[in-house]
Amino acid sequence: MSRPSVELDRTHIQSLLERERKTYRTRNPRSIELYEAADNLFGRVPMTWMNKWSGGFPLYLDKAHGNRIIDVDGHTYIDFALGDTAAMAGHSPEPSVKAIIQRMQDDGGLTTMLPTEDAQWVGQELTRRFGLPLWSFTLTATDANRWAIRLARLATGKSKILVFAWCYHGSVDEIFAVPDSDGKAVARPGNVAPPVPLDETTRVVEFNDLEALERELAKGDVAAILAEPAMTNIGIVLPQSGFLEGMRELATRYGALLMIDETHTFSAGPGGMTRRDNLKPDIFIIGKSIGAGIPSGAYGITHEVAAAINNHPEADLVDVGGVGGTLAGNSLSMAAMRATLGEVFTDAAFEHMISLCDRYTMQVQELLERFGVPWSIAQVGARAEYRFTNPAPINGTQAMLGGDDELDEFMHLYMCNRGILMTPFHNMALMCPSTTHADVDEHARLFEEALKELTKA
Repeated sequence: MSRPSVELDRTHIQSLLERERKTYRTRNPRSIELYEAADNLFGRVPMTWMNKWSGGFPLYLDKAHGNRIIDVDGHTYIDFALGDTAAMAGHSPEPSVKAIIQRMQDDGGLTTMLPTEDAQWVGQELTRRFGLPLWSFTLTATDANRWAIRLARLATGKSKILVFAWCYHGSVDEIFAVPDSDGKAVARPGNVAPPVPLDETTRVVEFNDLEALERELAKGDVAAILAEPAMTNIGIVLPQSGFLEGMRELATRYGALLMIDETHTFSAGPGGMTRRDNLKPDIFIIGKSIGAGIPSGAYGITHEVAAAINNHPEADLVDVGGVGGTLAGNSLSMAAMRATLGEVFTDAAFEHMISLCDRYTMQVQELLERFGVPWSIAQVGARAEYRFTNPAPINGTQAMLGGDDELDEFMHLYMCNRGILMTPFHNMALMCPSTTHADVDEHARLFEEALKELTKA
C-alpha cells in the first residue's frame, strides 16, 4: 500500500552520505593507492569521465565475467552498469571471446585494410534487425554519428542538424546545445571549447515538443533530425504518444532526414525501438554493445539517401573526404560483431533480459509507493532508471533539473559498498544475458534498506 509522499531530511541525507563515503574509502585501499599514484594520467584516469564514479575515486578493475566484476581490493559486484551499455552482452561472453581469439590467434590479421566475409554477414544481420539496406562501419557510435552527419548534409544540401536539449550522441560537436529564451541554440553548461557558436551548426528543441520541432524545421535549413527514440543519457525520458510518428512525418514534410541513434535503446529488443515501434529512419546509428566490448559501431542508410550522396561525385568518399578511419571495419571488430549479434543477442536472450527488467521496475515502483518517496522509474526493454522526481520528466531540461547530487551519490555508494554497481552517470540498471532473478532481488533488498534509512522508517 502506498502512503503520502514524504519529504526527505537533507541533514539526515548528508549524515548518511558521509558515512558511506568513509566506508567506501575504508573498503578500497588498493584502488585509492593506484588512483593517487596515477600522476601521468590527465585527471588520474584513462578517460576523464571515469571521475564520475561516486566517492572521490573510481574502483580499479581486476576481472570481469558475465555480470560480475572483481576489483583490485578483491570485492565482487553484481554489475548493473555493464559499461554504460558497452557490455550489455555481458563481460566476455563465450561466443564473442571464441571468435575474437580465433581472429587474433589462429587467423591473424587484425588490421589489414582488407574486407572480411564477416562484414557482409553483419550488414545482412543489421538489415534484418533494423530494416536499412546499406551499412558502413566505425569504431564508435560517436564516429558513426559524426560521419553520418556529414553524409546527411551532403545528401540534402542543408547545413544544420536538429537535436533535442540535453541529448547525447557521443562527443559530436553539434549536440551540446540547449535553447535560450528565444529558442536559439547555445552551448549547454560545461561544453568544452565549442569550435563555433552552436547556432551556426545546430537547431535545438525540447524532446516531446512537436510544435517547437515544426517551428525549427520550417526554417528550411535542417539536414537531419538526430534523435534517440527515448532519451537515455540525461536519464530515461520516454516519448509521449504520437511523438515519434509526428517526428517522422515532420521530417518528411520539411525535407530533413531522420537519424535514429539506438546505441542505448537497443535494450528495447533484438531490433531496438526501431523494429519494436515500426520507426522508419533514413539513417540509423548503433555502437557499443554490438562488439561485446571490442570497439564497434555502424550506421545504416536507405537507398534513397545513398542515391542522393552519389549525386555528388565531387565528394571524396574513398580517400580523405572526412568519412572513415584506417581502423574502422577492421577484421577483429567485424568478427566480434558477427559472434555477438549471431550468438549472444538472440531473441531468447532479449526475452530473458526484458523479463528481468520488468521485475526490477515492478520492485522499485512498489517500494517507492510503499515508502512514499517522490521518485519515478522508467524502462526501455532491458534498461530501467529511477529518478529523484515525480512525475517523470518529459524532456531533457526537466530531467536535468530533477537531478539531486547528494541523493545520487548516496544511492551509488550505498549499493557499491554492499556489492552492486550502478551506472555512474545516472541511476540506470541494465540487464544482460547473465543477469539472474537473484541479482534483481538482491537489488530490491538493498533498495528497500536504503529507503528505510532515508525515510528513517
